[in-house]
Amino acid sequence: MLMKNWFPKSLAALGLILALCSNTALADSTSEAANVDLNLVTEQLQNNINIAWTCLAAFLVFFMQAGFAMVETGFTRAKNAVNIIMKNLMDFSIGSLAFFVVGFGLMFGASNGFWGASDFAMFNLPADDKDWSYTFLLFQTVFAGTAATIVSGAMAGRTKFKSYLIYSVFICGFIYPIFGSWAWGSLFNGGGWLEKLGFVDFAGSTVVHSLGGWLALAGAIVLGPRIGKYGPNGKSNAIMGHNITLAALGVFILWFGWFGFNPGSTTFGDGAIGRIALTTNLSAVAGAITAMATTWFITKKPDASMSLNGALAGLVAITAGCATVTPNGALWIGAISGVLVVLSVIFIDSVLKIDDPVGAVSVHGVCGMFGTLACGLFNAEGVIGTGDSTGLFYGGGIGQFFVQAAGAFACLAWAFVVGLAMFMLIKKTVGIRVTAEEELKGLDITEHGMESYSGFQIFSTT
Repeated sequence: MLMKNWFPKSLAALGLILALCSNTALADSTSEAANVDLNLVTEQLQNNINIAWTCLAAFLVFFMQAGFAMVETGFTRAKNAVNIIMKNLMDFSIGSLAFFVVGFGLMFGASNGFWGASDFAMFNLPADDKDWSYTFLLFQTVFAGTAATIVSGAMAGRTKFKSYLIYSVFICGFIYPIFGSWAWGSLFNGGGWLEKLGFVDFAGSTVVHSLGGWLALAGAIVLGPRIGKYGPNGKSNAIMGHNITLAALGVFILWFGWFGFNPGSTTFGDGAIGRIALTTNLSAVAGAITAMATTWFITKKPDASMSLNGALAGLVAITAGCATVTPNGALWIGAISGVLVVLSVIFIDSVLKIDDPVGAVSVHGVCGMFGTLACGLFNAEGVIGTGDSTGLFYGGGIGQFFVQAAGAFACLAWAFVVGLAMFMLIKKTVGIRVTAEEELKGLDITEHGMESYSGFQIFSTT
């Protein structure tokens, strides 16, 4: 009787054990599959966030074209307003095409080849990476457009429109991408010698702004000053911009766009965006304040145009180190750049006697170089906890400063020498400067056949 009861009960118990084991294995399998699915969903979500954030940042940077147009128009004379608008429209339009067809491949291709951006064929990208690739191309295109449009302000009021179109193609298709490949190539499929040295330029104080500033310097030298800018004795005469209100609007638009320019360079949707936006803003406000104070001390008046340029100087200077410096470091960088831009404008205008109507060389070239060098002093990645780049003031020694100097001066040499050759070639072929009669009448009428303020415009002979 005991044996009869024991055997079926044993079979039942064994069955129960097997069932439990089977259910446990199934649960483990289900849990593992769920983890895999969760990881995949998380990865896809992060990828989509990255794409959305980078696109939004690209849209903000594109809006900076309007800012540049307003700044340059306001700081120059009314008879050239249409010309300024047309240059800002077309340098982005033609520059985007040049960068799409040639520039992107030169800047980010593993082989630095041509025609790489049209369908990314040269990069052999997997199908699931195409969305990010197109997003990255768009983001880099608006940066290339920024580098090109910096030049127009320094050459305003006396440049042939067709010549401007020609050099916009060369800047976006060749000059900007080549240097960009040295500093940023590894962001996609390339690689550059400055990157291997440890050069830091997070969002482009040198790659975008200094490069544009040094090209502007070369162009202004080849072009020569506007009629009436310097008297017979060599003294500089002020040629006032026609609408400071418009220039101020442009500066605020640029300031707004910079919140895409710098934080957007993370190309990654995470908490670093807020910190980078903060350092960007702190540098801008410090630059505006110290530029105002400097002009107030020198001229006994708080000059509006210099104060506006001070804000831009702070923005340009912090662009290199916005992700690698502390908020306190950003304040120092902005404060110094605000003083520097005022002194630079005075030096270039009065001592070098180079006519730069909007101060583009000082804002972008000089302050871009300063901001890049400042990374060697103020970088604090060890303090922030984001990397290894630490500047002199945070116990990192002088090594990073020398690396930064190598990159900054390489940009100066490349952009200025190649730019000088390009502008001289244009001058010798199609010509680069309008006639004296056309300059005095204004480029709106002589180049474009229209007035910006029809029926309200007052013309001058200077």
